[in-house]
Amino acid sequence: MTVITRFPPSPTGFMHIGTARTGLFNWLYARRFGGKMLFRIEDTDRARHSEAAVTAIINGLHWLGIDWDGDVVSQFSCTARHAEIAQALLARGEAYYCYCTPEELEAMREKAKEEGRSNFYDRRWRDSKDTPPAGVQPVIRIKAPLTGERIVEDRVQGTVKIAAEQLDDFIILRADGTPTYMLAVVVDDHDMGVTHVIRGDDHLNNTFRQNVIYEAMGWNIPTYAHIPLILGPDGAKLSKRHGATSVEEYRDMGYLPEAMRSYLLRLGWSHGDDDIITMDQALEWFDLDGIGRSPSRFDFDKLDHINAYYLKLADPARLVDLLADIYLKRGITVDDRGRARLLARMDELKTRSKNLGTMADDAAFLVLPIPYEFDEKAKSLLNEDGQSVVNLVIDALEKLNEFTAPVIEQAFKDLAAAHAGGKLGKIMMPVRAALTGRTSSPALPAAMESMGRDDVIIRLKFAVQDSFSADI
Repeated sequence: MTVITRFPPSPTGFMHIGTARTGLFNWLYARRFGGKMLFRIEDTDRARHSEAAVTAIINGLHWLGIDWDGDVVSQFSCTARHAEIAQALLARGEAYYCYCTPEELEAMREKAKEEGRSNFYDRRWRDSKDTPPAGVQPVIRIKAPLTGERIVEDRVQGTVKIAAEQLDDFIILRADGTPTYMLAVVVDDHDMGVTHVIRGDDHLNNTFRQNVIYEAMGWNIPTYAHIPLILGPDGAKLSKRHGATSVEEYRDMGYLPEAMRSYLLRLGWSHGDDDIITMDQALEWFDLDGIGRSPSRFDFDKLDHINAYYLKLADPARLVDLLADIYLKRGITVDDRGRARLLARMDELKTRSKNLGTMADDAAFLVLPIPYEFDEKAKSLLNEDGQSVVNLVIDALEKLNEFTAPVIEQAFKDLAAAHAGGKLGKIMMPVRAALTGRTSSPALPAAMESMGRDDVIIRLKFAVQDSFSADI
């Protein structure tokens, strides 16, 4: 048997982290066993459908490095096929027309509410011989089993059972002829040859209903694996209040796709005591048995740790390209000189940064054009005393025979000994503020060497010019 999984997001918004993890698990399982992962957009809800969301989902998969087999399938394009199966179920006696009016259904809901029942529909048309009322467009309902026990054998959750009485005769085709989700997903999975349904455990209850359709049509039931949800650090459902929740947000914050893949893989799946697992290893080891039953908590510190690990491994030229993209979004075009400076300092930048966003902040002074902004802490350091220090440094730098990191560092030490009681920080701090507009940065002497004497002096003079001084 060829393993066939599917990734079926709804195009109603951004791609949530949980959706991305589901896509990753489906992709890994299919690739691990030489199978296929199909990509279906579940877009039957046309009122909420968004082409921008479809594009975002596709872009998110591309960014994560997840591919799929065949074309992207639109569920909406298969509505005629869904309706055909609804009619086949009618012909088999496995479904029936229901002519209940909205008023009748509301009365049933109220009665069920009073009696504390979750299933409200009383099945009055299930075996009725009554003449259909005039003017009522019927829906089609499935005939759910009335007695016995319903069982789902799940590769993650184990054996799950419910009483048949918990199932209702749910609608499979609406009065306007459009299919419900319950029908559409089963027909599509069958027609696409899906062998393994790997999805969030919030769909587990749906599985019992969907299996009714599989059995009524005499179709093979796929293997199920329902993955626990991802929670926030506080144990509540992951939401915006915990921070970023979409793949696009993490990409824009400067996380590497290989780091996000590695983190999502470990968010609910394990392989011994291994902490960081490469995709090559995952493609060799991944199986459904390694998925835990308990919800996973999103740990931002852990993600930062993994991303920092992959930053250190990343090709410096690639990181320069990624930084240039970040700067471009900030309105800064990085020229060849700026790229050369970033590349020269990349080894140090990689050891200081958790993500490309913080790296871009740290390295901005290497590419910023004049004028540039100073944060409040930097401004506070450039008071009268700070400006005096910067002017001393400008004078010393102009007199240096060489403009190399060791020579620059020694100049700072000499100035500290002569003017700051040997306290190097009293020299370095205002210079850092003047040169970078911030109070933190990579090592200044090496960075200054990369920038060149002329540019360094121009920037230092800009920081202490009269127009800026008046603003302090």
